[in-house]
Amino acid sequence: MPLTTGNTLYGASIHADTNALLNELTEAHRPLVVSHGGVRVGTIPTNTCLAVRAALLSGADVVKIDVSSSVDNIFYAFHDGFENEFLGVDRNIQTLTAAEIGDLTYHWQSRPGHRRGVERLTTLLAEFKGRPFVFALDRSWWRWPTLLRVLDGLGMAGQLLLKVPAWEYAAIDRLRQHRTKYPVLAICATLDEVRGLPIHDPEVNVVGVELIAHDEDYPWFDHEVMDQLRRDHLLTWVNSETLTTGIPLFAGYDDEKAVAESPSAAWSRIMDLGVDAVQTELPWLLYHLRSRRIHD
Repeated sequence: MPLTTGNTLYGASIHADTNALLNELTEAHRPLVVSHGGVRVGTIPTNTCLAVRAALLSGADVVKIDVSSSVDNIFYAFHDGFENEFLGVDRNIQTLTAAEIGDLTYHWQSRPGHRRGVERLTTLLAEFKGRPFVFALDRSWWRWPTLLRVLDGLGMAGQLLLKVPAWEYAAIDRLRQHRTKYPVLAICATLDEVRGLPIHDPEVNVVGVELIAHDEDYPWFDHEVMDQLRRDHLLTWVNSETLTTGIPLFAGYDDEKAVAESPSAAWSRIMDLGVDAVQTELPWLLYHLRSRRIHD
């Protein structure tokens, strides 16, 4: 049975087989480098196979993919709300049919002879089936009644991690009722939200928590709290993306700080807390910082 550093197995032992890859990765690499949507650069759009390949080449252990759906229930790797910026259309992708989505292209990345279209979620995931890394699926929980059955058809439960806010009780209950026990990452901003998670319920495979902190007054900056999360077999995950809303996801330790000051200024504090996974749009910078700290 794979164990993480300190003999901590993330998730309940009953789900050890499903969680084996996640535990093996965490044992080998801490913190895990989580690439947000893959690496979007040059002619490569986010949430595409090429972006995933670029993330893996940049040292990522996990790739977070956004999930959208057409009105006729075909799933796509796309963050709705960015249609105008990425695709040059003023309609939400979730109001379109699969045929209409098939006609769309990433207008800044396409060029003659090289069309870049929105990719179907199942096509993207299946492309990397059996590879030793994990996909974290975000913005999907309200689609689970249909999506979970689609994911079952891929046979990739051990490679998938489902994100869900801790307060989405109905969505978590759907996981309880679903036969395949996918690993779950619950988004939490308070200790009460963590305490309300069904971590002792064998019908829900909660493996970790994404910790939100607008400043350092949040409990996650207390080493005793972090130690308790580990004793509860919960992987700890921090999002260091810089939001255009200006709202900090982890007390201002973010991607912009990594560039404006240094990767160490952005992530060393997070690493010193013992966080198990860091989500970033700059995976290569995080990967190199992690490597330097290992060898120092």
